Amino acid sequence: MNVQISKAVDSDRQAISEVAMAAFGATEGEQIVQLIADLLSDTSAQPVLSLVATTDGCIIGHILFTKASVNNPAGREISAAILAPLAVHPDFQSQGIGGQLVTEGLGHLSQAGVDVVFVLGHPSYYPKFGFTQAGVNGFDAPYPILPKNASAWMVQALRPGIIGALTGQVVCADALDEAKYWRE
Repeated sequence: MNVQISKAVDSDRQAISEVAMAAFGATEGEQIVQLIADLLSDTSAQPVLSLVATTDGCIIGHILFTKASVNNPAGREISAAILAPLAVHPDFQSQGIGGQLVTEGLGHLSQAGVDVVFVLGHPSYYPKFGFTQAGVNGFDAPYPILPKNASAWMVQALRPGIIGALTGQVVCADALDEAKYWRE
């Protein structure tokens, strides 16, 4: 199967919504579709990186990265992003498409000068792409993460010298700044 990864355009929004609904199911899917729409129109989330995976001209996956910051005691300015959400249509899951989206997205962000990327996700999935636990490395989520889910809050440095040298609380885009999005 030939999968292409490209930046999403406005005309992709309906297909992105359909992928999210299929990937997350009706109840959670509606919430994810609304979150995507909210983040894409949220000026505090800008710049965003929205990528789609296509095969045979059909969108089968989507990933969204939005701007974040870190309130750190040192007052050091760093460029940060949050990965949320990642969705692959169920018919195409477990074929490496999500990984292609993550890898491509991290490459774009690195080239754009982003220093760190955060994600609240499956602790057995994201470490494959270089993510490590954020909390134990001194990065607090925008809302407290339950101790039993602490390994789901992760970070990846795209520049050397960040992990271990910087700590603080992550500040997300306004549309993502709700406790309901910070439960894993």
